Amino acid sequence: MKTIYDIQQFLKQYGTIIYIGDRIGDLELMKSEVEELHRSQLIDKQEFESALFLLNQEILHLKEDREK
Repeated sequence: MKTIYDIQQFLKQYGTIIYIGDRIGDLELMKSEVEELHRSQLIDKQEFESALFLLNQEILHLKEDREK
């Protein structure tokens, strides 16, 4: 996975579509879903770490932008 869109498409394979209207909120929910998939052993460690890294980076970037 290289983009947030890739993560969205990945989650869609598991029947998960997330949209609440708040970008950071959406990303936090995606992070929660990825963690649950990993905890349930439905995704491997590499997919988990890749998705988590991208989501954390995007969340941090958006929070920094909001502070400006």
